[in-house]
Amino acid sequence: MILQTSLPYDVLTPRPLPGVAPLGNDPWFLVDEAYTAQMAERLRLMSEQRPDVIATDAPSHEALNKMMDAVLGQLPPEFEVSGDTVRCPDGRRVTIDRDDPFGTLGQIVQDDICLLEKRGEEHVLTGAALCFPASWRLREKIGHPLTHIHVPVQTYTDDIARRVQRLFDGVRPGLPIWRFNALWYEDPSLYQPRSETEPRQMTEAGKTPYLRSERQVLWRLPDSDAVLFTIHTFMLARNDVPGAEDGG
Repeated sequence: MILQTSLPYDVLTPRPLPGVAPLGNDPWFLVDEAYTAQMAERLRLMSEQRPDVIATDAPSHEALNKMMDAVLGQLPPEFEVSGDTVRCPDGRRVTIDRDDPFGTLGQIVQDDICLLEKRGEEHVLTGAALCFPASWRLREKIGHPLTHIHVPVQTYTDDIARRVQRLFDGVRPGLPIWRFNALWYEDPSLYQPRSETEPRQMTEAGKTPYLRSERQVLWRLPDSDAVLFTIHTFMLARNDVPGAEDGG
């Protein structure tokens, strides 16, 4: 069981969908108390179940290079980049392998990383390192547009789909945006894939033992239609969520 004890935002104050705000001067990537444990779990999953957690669908070479440069350039001070090596906060040294960009970045940051590129009128998921899925399965989503990725989310209406696509179109280089969600779970496991044909039953807020919250950032790669969608997963016991005991 890997848990954090706090969140860097007020998770119980809802925002209207899609609930985004400018990231401003806040860091893109966070290093929190669960870094070492989460990274150990990521490494295990990438070693034992790589086809389940890393997938691509013909991403452009240019987008992959820009993705690597963007992420490495935005690592917080806890990391040290030297030549082709990154020293991580837990003391590991990761070799930068541009022939395996998702495998490389998946060893460095806590965040799951999804690359979406414009194909026709929609952004399509062309690559991802997704070790901590919250009730979805990467192999069902890779190569598909946003409208398919969000099946079968009940609140994801056609209107929301159009607004989200406009949001992706409107993200500007150097002006990232972010949002968060709040998902109540019985099981604190970080790796929770689920087929779209068997959607998770929603639970009442504050009535299950664990809160799962994702800090999601949208980052436009420079001179490109490609967008990175990164997901930092927090898992807290209900008792550590302020206001949850009051049914918030």
